[in-house]
Amino acid sequence: MKAQIIDADGMRRALWRMAHEILEQQGGAEDLVLVGIPSRGLPLAQRIARLIEQIEGIEPPVGQVDIGPYRDDGRAEHRQALPTVVAGKSVVLCDDVLHTGRTVRAALDAIVDWGRPRRVSLLVLVDRGHRELPIRPDFVGKNVPTAREEHVFVHLTESDGVDEVVIERDN
Repeated sequence: MKAQIIDADGMRRALWRMAHEILEQQGGAEDLVLVGIPSRGLPLAQRIARLIEQIEGIEPPVGQVDIGPYRDDGRAEHRQALPTVVAGKSVVLCDDVLHTGRTVRAALDAIVDWGRPRRVSLLVLVDRGHRELPIRPDFVGKNVPTAREEHVFVHLTESDGVDEVVIERDN
């Protein structure tokens, strides 16, 4: 069974809202850095940065965090490191789906190795629950309570040709 839970318009509205929420929380775009978690967190961070530029006239720098060396499940995903300074900055860590929290924990460890940010906030497009670590997002596109046998897939135009979020149940 497959069901669409966010369409392109819903995603656009959620990102627009979260961009405004970031600016409200941060008091503007100065000293703001967006960091995407591979693989769909980076295009989400880039979209948020462009929206912030439309609102504030300042496009914050965007980086991608390499979580490979910090994973606790043995899966190494070596990607490019942060191309921007995070020390003393307000970092918004961006990911598509928050589930157990382990990926976010790995990303936090990686960010701290690059410097000590003034603060780190978490933005996720979908929070599906089932946390294994005490991690809570600051900015959420949509809360979607799921069963453990369900899977949430985010499709983005940049990689999939369409903007949508679907939920699928194991048969």
